[in-house]
Amino acid sequence: MSSPALKAGASGKVTDFNNGSYLVSFTLFWEGQVSLSLLLIHPSEGASALWRARNQGYDKIIFKGKFVNGTSHVFTECSLTSHSSTELCDYLNDRDQGAFYCVKPQHMPCEALTHMTTRNRDISYLTVKEKSLFNRSNVGVEMMKDLKHIDVSRCNKSEKIKGKCQIGMKPPVPGGYTLQGRWMTTFCNQIQLDTITISGCLKGKLIYLLGDSTLRQWIYYLPKVVKTLKFFDLHETGTFKKHLLLDAERHTQIQWKKHSYPFITIQLYSLIDDNYIAREIDRLPGDRNTAIVITFGQHFRPFPMDIFIRRAIGVRKAIERLFLRSPGTKVIIKTENTREMHAEPERFGDFHGYIQYLTLKDIFKDLNVGIIDAWDMTIAYDANAIHPPDQVVGNQINMFLNYIC
Repeated sequence: MSSPALKAGASGKVTDFNNGSYLVSFTLFWEGQVSLSLLLIHPSEGASALWRARNQGYDKIIFKGKFVNGTSHVFTECSLTSHSSTELCDYLNDRDQGAFYCVKPQHMPCEALTHMTTRNRDISYLTVKEKSLFNRSNVGVEMMKDLKHIDVSRCNKSEKIKGKCQIGMKPPVPGGYTLQGRWMTTFCNQIQLDTITISGCLKGKLIYLLGDSTLRQWIYYLPKVVKTLKFFDLHETGTFKKHLLLDAERHTQIQWKKHSYPFITIQLYSLIDDNYIAREIDRLPGDRNTAIVITFGQHFRPFPMDIFIRRAIGVRKAIERLFLRSPGTKVIIKTENTREMHAEPERFGDFHGYIQYLTLKDIFKDLNVGIIDAWDMTIAYDANAIHPPDQVVGNQINMFLNYIC
């Protein structure tokens, strides 16, 4: 639902009656001319095919590990499963059921693995007929063409006074809407923070951003707003290196670190100091001035769901351990966001992301964590980009600061 002149938008709520019929409902959050758009992303046959194809194999992505010994190096193929008949290096995390394997190079120890790169494998589990369902003309088909706009008049109904946004609140669907480009929460009283307030809020804080590049956007955005935050050179290279922001005078530290396997990029990235999110959480003592933000999902889309579920449960258990030793630590889960509608559906489509989004909310629903519903937000902003624009990132951060300040 949108009003472009007002820079306003919101997602609708779909109720499935499990008999072939659905109810799509919209809450009229603002007055003015409102347009509705209802897209059928995939027909049910397409959804069934994607679900089957997703869970059929782990080999849609080729992992290449770089082993280094002095001045010589060699690349070997790596995988999330141990299906090779050759001798393998096992990189196992028994407690969180994390596993990764590389073909062992000759004359080098398994400990010599330093870097990784990936690319798509030329493989598909869809039939020729099924692939036709994912032609561009068949994805995101508008179901209500030529629908006239709706005139929404002012409502004099008084709303209940909402409490301040706090950790532990569970956003409904939709949990907010955009108006004049700003994200307006529906379930709590959100304060729009200015630069001075943000600087005060961050004073004395240790903030750990653990996840993918959609969270790395935060660490690039923050210095644009808070000029006293400066990047500290950790002598690492590459886009996916650890990033560290410091404000020594205000004792503020903000760190971004990528999550561990599976991490998909053609760029060569370092595995030194690489860790699963659960292990990173276990290394933090935590206190009331420590905040942890977690997001993962985009890199899990090409693989069977069991890997994502195991990883989410492992993160949940690590948060439970953290709360035992430091119940005052603030933990925020940022859900994954939507991406380009015509991203390759078998590997990276939003169908896979939406199932992960629902699964993640279910796994963390009874934990005392804050939720930033990036899925809901990117629909409302009509972003459709794996890396949403700064306006969306800024409003995500504003939501985060409301939770921790």
